[in-house]
Amino acid sequence: MDHVRWGHRPRLRRPVMVAAFEGWNDAADASSTAARYLRERWDTRPFATIDPEEFYDFSTTRPQVHLSDGLTREIVWPETELSAGGLPGSQRDIVVMVGTEPQLKWRTYCSEVTDVATELGVELVVTLGALLADVAHTRPVRVTGTAADPDLVARLGLQRSAYEGPTGIVGVLHDACTRVNIPSASLWAAVPHYVGGTPSPKAALALVRRAAELLATPLLTTDLEIASAAYESQVSEVVEEDEDVAGYVRRLELVGEGDEDEDDDDVPDGSSGQVDGEQLVADLERFLREQGGE
Repeated sequence: MDHVRWGHRPRLRRPVMVAAFEGWNDAADASSTAARYLRERWDTRPFATIDPEEFYDFSTTRPQVHLSDGLTREIVWPETELSAGGLPGSQRDIVVMVGTEPQLKWRTYCSEVTDVATELGVELVVTLGALLADVAHTRPVRVTGTAADPDLVARLGLQRSAYEGPTGIVGVLHDACTRVNIPSASLWAAVPHYVGGTPSPKAALALVRRAAELLATPLLTTDLEIASAAYESQVSEVVEEDEDVAGYVRRLELVGEGDEDEDDDDVPDGSSGQVDGEQLVADLERFLREQGGE
């Protein structure tokens, strides 16, 4: 663990790790928002970070300059933060890992993560992801859970993924977990592609609820539910202002009604749906960004 910076080494009870990454696997910021929400609600405390020096192209993922007390300049580097705490209503503890998808040395990076998991005695790794899809913002968010281990699939009510194609850091991390015999599962939320550039509290809420259900842990989500309702209302208001966009969304709603009982076996690691009417999509996303800035 040459690249792990330990604050302290927590002693944990049969821990589960929940992980999410900003970037390719994080449509509408849904998975990273969900992981940070869980980290806060489960009252975790930071215990380690992964040094970014070997894993990021800083001309692509740039460090940020912050002013402390309005005077002192501070460079904040992209990093992966690990936090731990007790899982409410459970005899287990939780580790939450949130970071930005690295550009370099994925195998080394994932080896660092699995080394931490092994040292802490992590019994299950659950990753959160979000992908763009041909779905309507008015419909319930579809969350698909997958795993490679047949026993885990049966025990947690998941699916065995049949996806083939390009993968992100999430896919590589699952492969690393398999190599060191740590069971792992993945939860994916489908985000409407026509608002994929706008943060989606609705998709984040769906991931939070599914993760809590998977871990059999009660969780109060009132604030996220309120944000989700406001998001849906705002998007609907904008959609109805454009007849073409409104018609397109209604077609997606009809397609969704026909697919409600079908399983989604193919969960791509960060793939996107086909955009229909790119200019309409761009106009809608720009309007939503402007509204959010008011």
